[in-house]
Formats: sequence, C-alpha cells, structure tokens
Amino acid sequence: MTSETDRIRQEQPSWRKPVGMILILFLILLWCGIAVTLIDYLSGLNFWLQLPAYVILGIGWIFPIRPLLTWMNKGALRHLPENKGNGASDET
Repeated sequence: MTSETDRIRQEQPSWRKPVGMILILFLILLWCGIAVTLIDYLSGLNFWLQLPAYVILGIGWIFPIRPLLTWMNKGALRHLPENKGNGASDET
C-alpha cells in the first residue's frame, strides 16, 4: 500500500514547487545584492584578502537554498529524527 500512496502523492500537483521557485529567485537576487555591496567595500583590498570573500560569496548562496529545496520536495524544512518510525508505532 505504501507504493500506492506514494504514486497518488506524486500525481497530485504541489503548490510548494512554484512558490519555492519564486523564493529561490528572490533569495538569489538578494544574495547578489549583498555580494555586490560587499565587493564594493572589498575592491580596495589586497588580492589575497579578496579571494576568500569571492569564494564565500560564490559558494555561500547554496546553504540558504538547501532547506528550501528540501521543503519543496518533502514538505518539511528539515528531517526531524522523531519523525522516523512513526509508521511502526501506529501499527501496534
């Protein structure tokens, strides 16, 4: 029966994906604005001081978006340990 409920759940359209995509675009635009502002302040520094800032700003946008992607796919912002095994306790 689990595969049947999974199939039905996959067939139903979810509002989380379009909302999540809009939020992702908003977060990327916000991150770009922050990055451009910080780069203006860092432009006068030595190359070796600018390099970590470019690396952090180039990769750092992924971390705020990861929970949003999880929410879009699973419906929860994080996978809570107490939710693992609720199915077994319901059967007894």
